[in-house]
Amino acid sequence: MKSGNDDTGAPTEYLEVTPVGTGVEIRVGAPSGELSLICTPERARELATALGLAADEAESVASADPVTVRADDLRRGDVRDGDRAMTVDAVRIDGATAHVTWKSAAGRSWNQLYDADARITLRRRGRQPGA
Repeated sequence: MKSGNDDTGAPTEYLEVTPVGTGVEIRVGAPSGELSLICTPERARELATALGLAADEAESVASADPVTVRADDLRRGDVRDGDRAMTVDAVRIDGATAHVTWKSAAGRSWNQLYDADARITLRRRGRQPGA
């Protein structure tokens, strides 16, 4: 993946992500200099997830009112309404029970069980798969 600002005449800023052996190199350039990181594929995926969640959070700052959904309708990326951001990492439905894995902004995760028809108030809906 490459991203740049070559058409504006301004100093080039870029983001490049490329495989390097068994790792992933991330290069970021700005007028003030360049930063290069090499990490494992697992860390690269974690970074991509964190960037996506942060981007979603930034986009939703001026979002609409909270929405309430059934626990069995939760999906990955949903953010629970409250004082601390909790994001749905995974959901598994087992009959009348929803098994929800939450992840905090600090990276901690935990599981909670809900009745499938329990009402959960969300600050923001996650994206549909493939969206």
